[in-house]
Amino acid sequence: MPVPRNLRSFSGQMDWSDTMDVTECKVALLCGGWSDEREVSLTSGRECAKALAEAGFSSVDVFDIAAPDFVTSIASGNYDVAFVALHGRYGEDGCVQGFLELLGIPYTFSGVLASAVASDKAMAKDIYREHGIPTPKDVCLFQGDDVDLDSIVSALGLPLFVKPVSSGSSNGVSRVDDAAELVSAIDEAFKFDTRVLIESAVKGTEITVPVLGNSKPEALPVVEIRYGTAFYDTNVKYEDPSKHHVIPPELPDAVVAHAQELACRAHVALGCMGASRSDFIVDESGEPYIIETNIIPGMTGSSLLPDSARRAGRNFPDLCRYLIELALERGARGTSDKPRTSMPGEVEC
Repeated sequence: MPVPRNLRSFSGQMDWSDTMDVTECKVALLCGGWSDEREVSLTSGRECAKALAEAGFSSVDVFDIAAPDFVTSIASGNYDVAFVALHGRYGEDGCVQGFLELLGIPYTFSGVLASAVASDKAMAKDIYREHGIPTPKDVCLFQGDDVDLDSIVSALGLPLFVKPVSSGSSNGVSRVDDAAELVSAIDEAFKFDTRVLIESAVKGTEITVPVLGNSKPEALPVVEIRYGTAFYDTNVKYEDPSKHHVIPPELPDAVVAHAQELACRAHVALGCMGASRSDFIVDESGEPYIIETNIIPGMTGSSLLPDSARRAGRNFPDLCRYLIELALERGARGTSDKPRTSMPGEVEC
């Protein structure tokens, strides 16, 4: 993997961050795309480009990956690193990551395999269970399956959440409080994917735990999420964060620490790099249940990862710079992103 032009004479074992100014890198910022999260991605791209400029980066080119000339432009641009501000299909599921691997360009956030696995909610839940991370009971349906609704309700209880397996920003997600609503909720989810996840709704406090790092991830401050809707939907997510984000959460310190440990464990188990953000429901007994792990968390001014990082003393420009440093660290050292085989309790956070 190439390192920045002014670093290419150094070996991958050297700590480049102590030697060179990362803001000299030529950055390709990727956003847009074709997914149902295109508009969110374009917003993330604009805000990240502004933050990188504020952090001192003088060479940042913004690309909409849906543009006809994207492939030729990035392939011929001699870029040192790519900042991936993409969400949803093709941008967050390993596709663009594989393209960047072929070009030999280091990039922010997770690699091909971790991106693909984490974007598949059903597969991610299997990995959570294998690593001892509690997650709600669920059933996965394929389009065209014969569905026994009574058996599903009997196995999972009510209320339920119905969601596409591979979609983000709460697109296609429904809360079902009555069995009579289940068919319409399944039909809505199938508009966004060919597989649908039906999941038990855990009653409790919704929190999210951002994690930063490659081989030694560290959890950021936990954010409690409050809202007056049936669930944390797209409209609520992009409102003023002061309306919905509570830092620190109103939970016992031991519960908060346990959630941070589980988020680090999920980051490692999935093979995440750079940053991730795991969402949990803490039930009435104080047990956190993981819902999903976002491998490219929202990167707008109202997003959860930047809000948590600010509380930890890292402003948005500094966060964006650090993500590039982590990308170059991985690119220079060839760090693998494959899911880990560590057993529960072996991850330090």
